Amino acid sequence: MQFLLLVHTDEALVQALPEGEYDRMMHECFIHADALRAQGCLLESQQLHTAASARSVRIRGGRTDVVDGPFAETKELLGGFNRIQAASLEDAVRIAAEFPWSRVGCIEVREISDIDAERRRVGA
Repeated sequence: MQFLLLVHTDEALVQALPEGEYDRMMHECFIHADALRAQGCLLESQQLHTAASARSVRIRGGRTDVVDGPFAETKELLGGFNRIQAASLEDAVRIAAEFPWSRVGCIEVREISDIDAERRRVGA
């Protein structure tokens, strides 16, 4: 089973980290990611630019609205993702708990649907 680990961080908590702690956390994250890759568990990971550089697009009633930022009602904003292979949801949660960013936000664990099966189901 594949899972997407969405890394949400609270920018205020990240900014409040002691000098050098962000770099230590990033280093720890890379070491952890390398170990997961070596186990065949981590399939992909990427870091996103800050939420301030984001744009949100919505189309309602034929009108396109583009607003600055993620426009979410939360302090924790999406900062990146990791696509993993895990035996179960419980295993994916265990892996997510190992990421240091859960200390300044949260790691959302979502199972990835089989899009090819959905494509076949709808005849596309």
